[in-house]
Amino acid sequence: MKTKNIYIGVVAALLMVSCGTHKTAVQNKSVPVVTKENVGTAAASKQKLQFAQKVADQALYQKNLVSDLSFTVNTGSREITVPGILHLRKDEVIRLQLLIPLLRSEVGRIEFTKDYVLFIDRMHKQYVKASYNDVSFLKDNGINFYSLQSLFWNQLFIPGKQKVGENGLAEFDVDLTKMQTGGKTPVPLTLKDGKMEYKWLAEAVTGLISMAEAKYTSANHGVSTLNWNYRDFKKFGAKQFPATHEVVIVTPAAGTKKTLKATFELDGFSDKADWESFTTPSDKYKQVGVEEILGKLMKL
Repeated sequence: MKTKNIYIGVVAALLMVSCGTHKTAVQNKSVPVVTKENVGTAAASKQKLQFAQKVADQALYQKNLVSDLSFTVNTGSREITVPGILHLRKDEVIRLQLLIPLLRSEVGRIEFTKDYVLFIDRMHKQYVKASYNDVSFLKDNGINFYSLQSLFWNQLFIPGKQKVGENGLAEFDVDLTKMQTGGKTPVPLTLKDGKMEYKWLAEAVTGLISMAEAKYTSANHGVSTLNWNYRDFKKFGAKQFPATHEVVIVTPAAGTKKTLKATFELDGFSDKADWESFTTPSDKYKQVGVEEILGKLMKL
């Protein structure tokens, strides 16, 4: 029973991501009027773009990341810690394997791919396979595979896009006032997309991301937020990567707010590639619905 609650809690913690210019017409050519105001605006825009580029440049070069981990989930009524293994392969899969303490036998597997989310319960021989639109929290918060991948890889993302290219960096607004203090002062980068608001905090000097937030505001259901905090950065190849990830999900549930907290404590990084990207559930396993898993969680 304890193992069952561990798995359900872990699954739910991861389910719950025109301006104008003055112109003068001269022989049918438009020439912008240069003023102190727009010169200053151009300089500020350049500064913002340069900082966004600095943050983007902190991304790892590696295609794969594999690490043992200690996973802690807090559902509000209880806190549980289990060992596990994290497998990341860029643009292909995010996999979290949950293990039985001491024995280290796999009890559950959570897998995110570009097209679906897969949860395998080894103890009860059942699994859930669903699209991102079937998982309401992920859908409402604009979280698809690529945005979730960026959260795990400690990177910026733009909703609906696979990568943040050079042109995309201009979409991020940067609070330049915070950059003036330097050091480890967190500098906010923000992005708005309809009812969604995204924010990242990055150190002024290093450009390392210390926090990412996705906030969804609904007139009917209130505000849902996903906070992903990063700390304990360690060297991995030529770059730094956070060994501790702390995730906090706050979402309205039955008229009251439900808070789920999860912590990933990684133990060593590897870029080994000798593992399969995708898992196929055994024919002996029964497929169940997402709501069945979430319903059990709400009773914890």
